[in-house]
Amino acid sequence: MLKALQAFFSLALCPLFGSPSASSDCSFETREMFKEGEYGGKSYKLYVPSTYDKEKASPLLVMLHGCTQCATDFAIGTEMNMLAEEHNFLVLYPEQDAKSNPNKCWNWFEPLHQARGRGEPAAIAGMIEEIKEAYTIDNHKVFIAGMSAGGAMSIIMAAAYPEVFSGLGVGAGLEYKGATSVFDALNVMNNGGPNPFEQGYLAYKEMGERARVIPTIVFHGTSDTTVAPINGEQVVSQWIVTNDLVERHNAGWICHGVNETIKGKVRNGKEYTHDLYRNKRGESIVEKYTVLNMGHAWSGGNDNGSFTDSEGPHASKIMWDFFIRENRKNGYSNQKSS
Repeated sequence: MLKALQAFFSLALCPLFGSPSASSDCSFETREMFKEGEYGGKSYKLYVPSTYDKEKASPLLVMLHGCTQCATDFAIGTEMNMLAEEHNFLVLYPEQDAKSNPNKCWNWFEPLHQARGRGEPAAIAGMIEEIKEAYTIDNHKVFIAGMSAGGAMSIIMAAAYPEVFSGLGVGAGLEYKGATSVFDALNVMNNGGPNPFEQGYLAYKEMGERARVIPTIVFHGTSDTTVAPINGEQVVSQWIVTNDLVERHNAGWICHGVNETIKGKVRNGKEYTHDLYRNKRGESIVEKYTVLNMGHAWSGGNDNGSFTDSEGPHASKIMWDFFIRENRKNGYSNQKSS
């Protein structure tokens, strides 16, 4: 009965996310573009840049697609493979399947998939370990980002496996455990989730003894009618709280107010505001781009992919620069490199 209700709920979201056939073409030939694999009942695609050298440790970025999307569509829309080729990092694209969710959404709203060692988080973590075994990966530079349902799942991954990740990027996502059933997920998408201060504590609690500061960057459009803008605000607040709880051990508390706001405009494109939240050492731990008049989209993406807005600031480039900058400056990762 529950499976039937889940299927009904997921299909009910189709008008919001767009039908798979209309929004996402996953029929591209991908053998030359990707290496393919499977772990934990989930398939994945891996982009390895032509500059990869097994004698040198390379960064790894995990990209989680949104509903109705697939790895190829997401790669094209975000242009992340082009960036990987330029900066020599690998990109892992886990894929959701229609059997697990009819709309191919990551099940971010189900308790089974909101914690370490089980469900979809365990499968994604297993994929990462498999890639680390096959390639020379710099454990100091493993990052994760996602769009919409993938953004929500990327947040879960960062909380459940903080020792794995050195940075988090969220596009049109939702806070940690924003919903805990298929019934309240739609309400959260429209109206926002629980108190982000409480969710921030829950994320910190999920981290446990592995707790690490996770530099986080968020993108959200002011005209998003699928995942309301309040959710982007809550993601920021949640991660400020989570990182603040970790930072207390380093006497570097994060200010809960915006330290700096930069206004900008893409040439021939959209206006945006860039908010920076810093700790007492002046380090930017959480950042947010609010894109004026952007709907449910990956900002600055390629129009050949689904759910993109080419007129926004280029989220992929900005995220990567943020990851590398904070990784070098803050030195929060305590892992050993391969």
